[in-house]
Formats: sequence, C-alpha cells, structure tokens
Amino acid sequence: MRLPRTDQGRLLLVFALLAAVTAFTATVPLLRDWFDLRVYHGTVDSWVHHGGRIYDYLVPGTTYGFTYPPFAAVAMLPMALLNLPAAIVVALLLNLAALGVVLRILVGRDWRRYGWFGCALAACALALFEPLRDTVSFGQVNVLLLALVLTDAWLLATGRERWAGIGIGLAAAVKLTPALFIGLLLLSRKWRAAGVATAVAVGATAFAAWVTPDASRFYWTRALWDTTRVGRLDYVSNQSLQGVLARLGEHGRPVWAIVVLLVLCVWVWRASRAVAAGEWIAAFSLTGLAACLVSPITWVHHLVWLLPAFVVLVRAGHPRIAGALYAVLCTSVVWLWFDDASGIDGFLGSNTYVWITLGLLLWLPVGQLPAGRPFLGRVVTATAPAPTPAAPATIPASAQPGPSSTGLATTATAAADTGSGPGRGLARNSSSEPTGSTRPPASKPQSNSSRASS
Repeated sequence: MRLPRTDQGRLLLVFALLAAVTAFTATVPLLRDWFDLRVYHGTVDSWVHHGGRIYDYLVPGTTYGFTYPPFAAVAMLPMALLNLPAAIVVALLLNLAALGVVLRILVGRDWRRYGWFGCALAACALALFEPLRDTVSFGQVNVLLLALVLTDAWLLATGRERWAGIGIGLAAAVKLTPALFIGLLLLSRKWRAAGVATAVAVGATAFAAWVTPDASRFYWTRALWDTTRVGRLDYVSNQSLQGVLARLGEHGRPVWAIVVLLVLCVWVWRASRAVAAGEWIAAFSLTGLAACLVSPITWVHHLVWLLPAFVVLVRAGHPRIAGALYAVLCTSVVWLWFDDASGIDGFLGSNTYVWITLGLLLWLPVGQLPAGRPFLGRVVTATAPAPTPAAPATIPASAQPGPSSTGLATTATAAADTGSGPGRGLARNSSSEPTGSTRPPASKPQSNSSRASS
C-alpha cells in the first residue's frame, strides 16, 4: 500500500483512520470507568478525611481495594485535595506526559522528520494498543513507571550514570515487579546505579512505614501474601506464566517456581548479551518482558512494558514482525476465551499475549543494530576511529560518531530505513467491569486495580 504524497491525501487518510479508530472504540468495549483510579482516590479519601485504614477500603459494590505497597498510597496523597473528576483529569494529563517521555526516549528527535502526518499515524497506532488503552481507561500507573525506568536506561546509555537508579528505585517502591531492573543493574555491574536504586526503594518504603506504620506492617506481613486480594489467577486478563498454569488447572507453587527459574535463566543469558553489546534499551526491554512473565499477576494493561521491545525489533530491521505482533496486541483476542479457556484452542488463544512476550524474550534481536547507526541502547564513544591507510583521512560528518549520536534509539529512523512508520494503538468503549472485556462481565469480575504483586 502506497501512502498519499499530497497534504490533501494525507489529511483524508488521517480522517479515515480517526473514523476507523472511533468505530473500533465504539464497538469493542474498553473504557473501564476509571476503576483503578477510583480505588486510589477512594483509598486516599477514606484514609485522610474519614480516618479509614488503607487496606480496609473497598470500592462500593465490589470486593476490591488497594493492594500496592504503602509508599504508593503515600505518593498518591495529593489526591486527597481533589474530587474524583479532577483526579481523572490529572491522571489523564500525567499519563500523556509520561507517554511523551517514553516516546522521546525511544524515538529521540527523529520524529520531526516525519512531520504532522507521521505523528498522526503514530497516535492512531498507539491508541489501538490494548495495554495502553487499558492503562488510560483504568487510570493506572503503568506508563508512569515505564517512564521512570526508561529514564534510567537513557541515563546509562548517555553516560549520565551519576543519577541512574532513582527512577527504578521509585518504580520498585510503588510496585514490586520493577525491582527486577535492580537485578539488571547488578547483572551489568552498574554497582553505583544498583546501590542508588536499592537505597531509593528502601528509603521510600521506610518513609511510608514512618508515615503509616500499621498499614506497612499489615501489607508486608499479610496483604502481600493474600492473592485473593489481587484477583483470580486463572482470569483471562492474567497474561503471566502463572496465569497459563492456573488456566491449565495447575495451582502448585513448585511447578510455577521451576518455570520462573527457567525464564530467569533465559533472561540472564539474553540480558547479559545485550549489556555486552552496549544495547541498553534491548537489555531493559528483555527485563520488562521477563518481569511480565514471572510476575504472579500480569494483567493485560501491564504489557505496556512490551513497547520498548517493538522499538528494538524495528531498529534491528524487522518492522514486519514488529507490526504483526503489535497488531495482535491491538485486537483484544484473548477475550474470545473469556468464558471458557479449555481445549487446545483455549490453551493457545487465551494465552496469546504470553506467547508473544515469551517469543520476544527468546528471540528479540541483540547485537544486530546497523553499523554506524547507534541508538539508545548502544553507547558510542565521542572519538572517531583513526582512518586506516587505505581510507581517506576526511570522513563525512554524517558518518562521524559523536555525542549527538549517543542518544536513544529511534523507531522512526528504523522505519525510514525499512519503509515502515511508527507503531500503532488506541482505545475501546465502556465496560465498568474492573478488567472489562469484549465479553459480558463475569459474576465476579477481577480488578487490575487491586494488585500489589503486579
């Protein structure tokens, strides 16, 4: 398919895509009625204004409440100053700002070469990405955490290691899963950054314990270990390895522990190769993939951690594979097995996103960046190599590696090389059911909001 060459044709195409996206959002229910944000806001409001306890609050009419670590509640205290509509507006703005940071880190400044048309296509693509649209409509914090972690990747890739680790530490204090990135820092022997991340996470947790000692004691001794507070492990939205096992009827911890150990071994092997190649975004991508797989609960909206992996795929010269996998993650296909995940088709279909995540962990390109085209992930020295006797002494400026080429990877640059534009994604319509689906709500819908272990 050839893209239009005139501004008028491009404008018509953008309007057509907007109409298609709107039709999709109107017919494939997505809007989750800000369920998770209502958990956050209700918890803080009850705690501050009514003397309630953090882990006692439940959304009216449901059995779901706050399950993040206490520091998350402390960080959300400003919500006590807002009513729910104002909190929704602030959450939308924060998510948009965080998404801007993520795209700036992953794409760099090369987005300018595509102008308004390329940006419009990318916006339509992002709007269709199910994990992202779920994150927005639940009022979740996933994109904020992704922005914090990728900021550390950018600091490491650009030689600003003095401040690296703060973002990972804060993310790990808000949710537990990002703590695996501290393991990546240790694996890559970034001792200072690992120490900073650990100190920040421990410091934030200790601060929360000082602010609310009873809640901290309850969380770390009881709530963390009570999986019933999080949701059913076999619920189709749980796209983790434990979700796969639960849907097979296997609930034993030993089997899950063995599978997790195998995945972590693969992660160590592949992340070590990425670090050795100096490809930080690939290393961070692999860690995000592994975290999604080994977490007991990985709701669909948690899969925003897959976004950097698509950048790596495109940048390594595999835009068609990236596009195909990305398109699957826009379809909400797993919800076809919402009622029944039995049989071969149920095993394969209900775990589709798990297979994509596992495939990316196993086969994400590492060490395949085009020569002389570094991006966030490959740190380039500022000194050009000395010319060989057979080579001319003068090298064109565009070929010279230097500080300006030390930035983050650009999906856009890769797309220019391969004839492919930025990725795709948007939203659906409403289902006030916590984990909303394309199917009718279950009698006991599970919530993405109440999950400390996610």
